[in-house]
Amino acid sequence: MSTILSLAPQNVWKHFYSLTQVPRPSGYLKKVQEFLLNFGKSVGVESFQDEAGNIIYRKPATPGMENRKTVILQSHMDMVCEKNREVEFDFEKDAIRTLIDGDWLRADGTTLGADDGIGVAMELALLDASDIAHGPIECVFTRDEETGLSGAFGMKPGFMSGDILLNLDSEDEGQLFVSCAGGAATTAEFDFTPVDVPQDYFFFEVKVKGLTGGHSGDDINKKRANANKILARFLYNAWAKYDLYLCDIQAGGLHNAIPREAMAVCAIPMKDKESIRVDWNLFSADVEEEYSVTEKTMVFELQSEGARSEAVEREVARKLIWALQAVHNGILSMSQDIDLVETSSNLASIRLTDGNKIQVKTSQRSSILSARHHMSNMVKAAFELAGARVEVGEGYPGWKMNPESDILKIAVETYKALFGKEPKVLGIHAGLECGLFSEKYPGLDMVSFGPTLRGVHSPDERLLIPTVAMVWDHIKAILKNIPAKA
Repeated sequence: MSTILSLAPQNVWKHFYSLTQVPRPSGYLKKVQEFLLNFGKSVGVESFQDEAGNIIYRKPATPGMENRKTVILQSHMDMVCEKNREVEFDFEKDAIRTLIDGDWLRADGTTLGADDGIGVAMELALLDASDIAHGPIECVFTRDEETGLSGAFGMKPGFMSGDILLNLDSEDEGQLFVSCAGGAATTAEFDFTPVDVPQDYFFFEVKVKGLTGGHSGDDINKKRANANKILARFLYNAWAKYDLYLCDIQAGGLHNAIPREAMAVCAIPMKDKESIRVDWNLFSADVEEEYSVTEKTMVFELQSEGARSEAVEREVARKLIWALQAVHNGILSMSQDIDLVETSSNLASIRLTDGNKIQVKTSQRSSILSARHHMSNMVKAAFELAGARVEVGEGYPGWKMNPESDILKIAVETYKALFGKEPKVLGIHAGLECGLFSEKYPGLDMVSFGPTLRGVHSPDERLLIPTVAMVWDHIKAILKNIPAKA
């Protein structure tokens, strides 16, 4: 405790410490909501909670700043809860145990919760301060950002009344984000009747593993392989050459992750046993060459399997494999405004289930809503042509860059004045709550920034201590330079 409280700026770190003592896993936010509402009462700032569970504070301007535009500062109150297997920890009851490791703050075997607890702490420090010049401000804390943006989705227009929004949920100091992707999930489902595999067939398992993977938005432009697409490519080639039966397929994982592993169990005539091994080895060598830079640990395995009693009926298997070969994966288009992926799709997972169904999950992203709809329709059409039932989720909107943004200009100029260097102005090909805010509040002028975090959503999460003071000074400079109301 005393170690964190010795860090500068102390008024930020004391509030971050207090937050680490309050359990706040996504979906279980009653304790932190009570903590935040009680804090509002303790500092004499108007606060209330809406029906969706979001909390807002409204703090009047300091003397002489009453005519400035109202600024919203926004963070999310929940945290991702992950721990190392050997660590005894209950995220619904226990306080986070923090450790200082050089210039980094981390937790003892769990997620730290600096995503987005450090943003929350900065807002609490601002609400608690009496020596910081600012116009009217609103501090907003949304619920369950990590598990579907439900707080931002549930927020009704009029809950916030400011003109400018500072989102404090970015992870690289010195970067100002002005655009984010919206997203939607598209799910295809194939029904099949199991069929018997003929006698004298060779059963084998093919597996691709050891890929780099990564975030299906942030990392989609890094030329990493998608294990599902590699597997589909081999199955498509094998189908054209052999009398192939598909007995099982389990590939990929999370909807927002580039798949690292993919597996299928197949059967072909026994006479083709050695031929399929040769094909697999040649295929593996080709793919390894194609991804020799980005996939240095990729592994290809083919091993014999015990006989399976049933397989997917042939016509359904054919249509599935053809659809997986045809469906778009990766970047579709780049932004015309900045050097950023605009639209993409990720073939996320393929699962054969006990109910004689095969479910394929994909996710589409774009900073332009019409382009996202187009991408989802491309994926939907590929699977509908193959006879699958397809459902496109409601999704969430993107945030398109405003080249005339006043708050961006202020953020850039104040950063240069403070630190003597230009910040990077970027977009992110992933979801931020700013996308939903841009839909509910079309005239809101926004920018997103924050201190440097690494390993978020894992027990390796850590916060670069010196960048907290830099972001805090930047926030204060921005607030001091907010223009007057028109």
